Formats: sequence, C-alpha cells, structure tokens
Amino acid sequence: MRVAMYYNNRDVRLEETPKPKAGPGELLVKIVASGICGTDVLEWYRIKKAPKVLGHEVAGDVVEVGDGITAFKPGDRVAVSHHVPCNICRYCLAGNHTVCETLRATNFDPGGFAEYARVPRINVERGAFILPEGMTYEEGSFVEPLGCVVRGQRHARLAAGQTVLVIGSGISGLLHVMLARASNAGRIIATDISEFKMARAKEFGADDVIHAQEDVPKRVRERNDGRPADLVIVCAGAFAGFQQALKSVDRAGTILCFATTEPGVDLPTPITEFWRNSVTVTSSYAAAPLDMAAAIELMAGKQVEVGRMVTHRLPLARTGEGFRLMVEGKDALKVIIEPQK
Repeated sequence: MRVAMYYNNRDVRLEETPKPKAGPGELLVKIVASGICGTDVLEWYRIKKAPKVLGHEVAGDVVEVGDGITAFKPGDRVAVSHHVPCNICRYCLAGNHTVCETLRATNFDPGGFAEYARVPRINVERGAFILPEGMTYEEGSFVEPLGCVVRGQRHARLAAGQTVLVIGSGISGLLHVMLARASNAGRIIATDISEFKMARAKEFGADDVIHAQEDVPKRVRERNDGRPADLVIVCAGAFAGFQQALKSVDRAGTILCFATTEPGVDLPTPITEFWRNSVTVTSSYAAAPLDMAAAIELMAGKQVEVGRMVTHRLPLARTGEGFRLMVEGKDALKVIIEPQK
C-alpha cells in the first residue's frame, strides 16, 4: 500500500509498504480523511523518530475485523484514536488519563498518512468510535483535535460569562474560540500575527481580535471594560505569547498552556504577584476517550461546526505539500489528506 513517509518537514515521500492485516481483536481501517496536526510539523518533536508515517487525526471505513470483535463490522464508518489510556493506573483513576504511560506508548500501524491502518486491540476497545449518521469523514478527522480542546477547557474550568483570551489563531486556537462560544463564554478575544487567521477568528466566534505584535495586555483591558481576561489559552509556540499571557490574566484567573515552545525554554513567572492574586497556570496535553466522545456529540449537534475550517484537501501523493502549507501558515487552517485519491 502507499504511505507518506516523513523524513523532515521538507521531505515527505510517497513510498510503498506492506498492507497490514487485522489480528484477533483488531480492525483494519481504510483511511478516508487524515488531518495534518500542528504537532506533525513540530520538527524537533518528530524528527527523532524519522523516518515514520505520521498522521493521527483519522476517519475511515472498517474493511477487516479480527476474531472476537462484536462492536464493529466491515463497512462501519469510524474515527480512531492513536493514543489510549489503560484506565487502571493511578493517573487514570485520578482522572489524569493523558499522563498515563499506556497512552504515551500506544499507536496504530503505521499512521494516518497511509491507505490503511491496523488498529490494535486496546485502541479498538478504548479509542474507536462509530461516526454518527450525517457526519462526514472530514468532520470525523476532527474528533481527536476537538477532544483535546474539550479536555483543555474542562481542565481550565471555563465557565459561562468568563472573558477568554486565545493567544494564537491556528487550528487549535480557532477550535478553542468555537468551543468557548458554544460554552457560553462572555467576551472572546483572539490574537495572531496573520490577518487571515485574525479574520477567521472573528468568523468562528471571537468578539475582538488583536494583532499579536501590539501591546496585547493593554488592548485586552481596553476591550474588556478595563479588566484582564479570566481565562487565557496559549495556542502559539512563540515565547512572546506566553509572556503576554502572564500579563493578560485577571485576579483569580487561569492561564492554560495548550501549546509548547521548543525544549529548554523557561518561563519566568512573577511568583509573588501570582500568589497574591491567586492566579493558576496549568497545561493540557492530548485527550482521553471521554473527551473524544464529547467532541463527537458537539459536532453531531452542530454546536461546533468544524467542516468550515478545512482549507485544503490533498491526495496522499501531495502530503509533502500539505506539510509545507502548514509550516508556512499563510492561508492554511486545516489541511486534510485523502489517501484514497
């Protein structure tokens, strides 16, 4: 079968590998839609394991069912999670599924940028979801990224009426804007350095947008009745975004670090000021099965309409072009790879 093999952000090659087979308790899924995630183009993060078939935001058709499978059958349309928790370790039992060792070790074979993927038993049991009738494969490919956003906002305790500042209006930032709007947030403010993405933030639910090179903390106060934001969500890897977050959060507010910088970067925090003002700084990584189930409900109920976010659809042979579009970030939001074309 054909796969898009990642060597680095500028070198993604169309290659041939053996088509996997479904073993006992496993599924073989024909990949129809596979989204390029922002983490796929974090070269420092990915290149350590190259060459590798990436792609984890997938939806497709079950074409082969292993012995013992009763919940799925050939022809089922599914979204599949690459990382799944064990549900029995001390982290999972405390609700911290995304730091579970099993979650960090699981994956499907070989990856989403391929014509087919084998889904191991544990992923079938805890991370395979039948798509509701009427949900497209493209929308199904958003189950994992929207699930991550669901978990992040739940962890940050977003409440109705809060002022939310989203720093960075790439795909994760825009999903945060859309979910915050669906969750009845008060004023939603978004930033970016791209006029294109700032316009999209307004389109998807932001009340105000601020160019990231402006004095963001000052502008937030000007547009929020003199107050900073109750919740600041950092969705940009630029160090300046984290610095802006520290100065843009209100007393008793929360900063959610949804993105990360390159390794080795430390963020100086005004501890005395944060102690006095009861500010919380937290982070969120990945999603658990419950978060992805919630994401499916949000999309099925049209509370978060992700289909509007797709800007490019490319066949498997042009996956390298998709990576280039994501790295450049000019007019690309969500790039979907269609391995069957």
